[in-house]
Amino acid sequence: MARLPRLYAPETPQLIEAKFAHALASPEQITPAQTLDRLAAWLHESLVGQALALHGWSLTLDRLLLVATPHDDQALPKLVQGFARRYATRLQHGRVFEHRYRSALLQPGRWVLPALVYVDAMAARLNLAPEATRWPWASAAHHAGTLPQPQEGLTPHPDYWGLGNTPYERQAKYLALLQGGMAATELQEVERAVFGQWALGDAAFLEHIRHRANRRISPRPRGRPRLQAKGQPPKS
Repeated sequence: MARLPRLYAPETPQLIEAKFAHALASPEQITPAQTLDRLAAWLHESLVGQALALHGWSLTLDRLLLVATPHDDQALPKLVQGFARRYATRLQHGRVFEHRYRSALLQPGRWVLPALVYVDAMAARLNLAPEATRWPWASAAHHAGTLPQPQEGLTPHPDYWGLGNTPYERQAKYLALLQGGMAATELQEVERAVFGQWALGDAAFLEHIRHRANRRISPRPRGRPRLQAKGQPPKS
């Protein structure tokens, strides 16, 4: 079966997850800080010149995660390919990712902030750090305001700006979201959308985005199509 093209809709945020073909280390081993520093630098090198706004990012021992709004259908593939090229030529020869990166379209006003929390809290969820803001290779500390200097290359999404009228208010509210974590059902919805590479949103958003996306945005119903009774007009 032919694989689906990468999902894209104009000016629509996406959650991206790409798992490494080989983990940098096991959780029981010492964190390879120098390697993660290099990967973070290559990610931001790859970002230069790309037509996208990066809202959040995270590197763990086994994956790369991003929340970004691409301005054309090639921006995200070029970013991930640039990162992979640097990884493959400067650190480890051969395949970088275990498969093509997976992504989900996100409904603004509903799923962008949960997607940011999903990305920023991944290291803590994998027990790599005692709390999300203590993992240096992510945007969590930037969003929560616990860094001495803000990270470069990040563009706050309007949903993040909507958390408050001042930086302190936005950071405090985002930190509360991080500390509160994601509900199990919300986490499952995010994981399902990313794994299936579908759109994540309510019925109105899905209907709106359906006409703008480059391919179908949700899985087809299971089973065979229902047979039309003889003499009845086809259903639209």
